[in-house]
Amino acid sequence: MRAVIQRVVRASVEVDGATVGSIGGGLLILFAVEQGEDASDIDYLVSKIANLRIFNDEAGVMNRSLLDVGADALVVSQFTLFAQTRKGNRPSYIRSARGEVAEPLYREFATRLSAAIGRPVPTGVFGADMQVSLVNDGPVTIIIDTRQRDL
Repeated sequence: MRAVIQRVVRASVEVDGATVGSIGGGLLILFAVEQGEDASDIDYLVSKIANLRIFNDEAGVMNRSLLDVGADALVVSQFTLFAQTRKGNRPSYIRSARGEVAEPLYREFATRLSAAIGRPVPTGVFGADMQVSLVNDGPVTIIIDTRQRDL
């Protein structure tokens, strides 16, 4: 699984002109599942994101987590995070898990993250054409790939 985490002042996601999820300050999480993955990596990813110290403390140092500051999270599925661009100019998405595998894992990730931070986690609509708006704070953008956690 791969997550691109952006610290935001605000973020929202729209489908067909209607807002389906939005947050004030917190984290926008773009989430993708790679072929061959299952739910075994979700707990690791949830714990890592909830406890990642990327919010400023009183001294202006990134030393506080999502849990520490009580901020929100918005999760949006994005299969293109596993795009392969080595050959040619058209990206290949062969590494991305098929929808029937990825969608339940996406939903489970959002559910477990919600439980971990103690508040609802809005999401986009899996497989939909979405428009994501955000104001990146910092900017702070972190990429977590569960297959690279032992490196």
